[in-house]
Amino acid sequence: REKPQMGEVLAAGPGRLDDNGKRLPMDVKVGDRVLYAKYTGQDVPRGVLGSEEEEFLVLRESDILAKLG
Repeated sequence: REKPQMGEVLAAGPGRLDDNGKRLPMDVKVGDRVLYAKYTGQDVPRGVLGSEEEEFLVLRESDILAKLG
């Protein structure tokens, strides 16, 4: 069993639309530390967001396992 990964929320969208078209607000905000499964999300290629050294990942809110403190 793989251990969850930890990361920091650097950006968050407006939230998803429910079945009636109503916008549901995000439960996470910029600065939150979160846990997510190791093999989830989409990798952002190095350099796209200005950093050749840092790795970035785009996750759906539903892929977040827990919000830490």
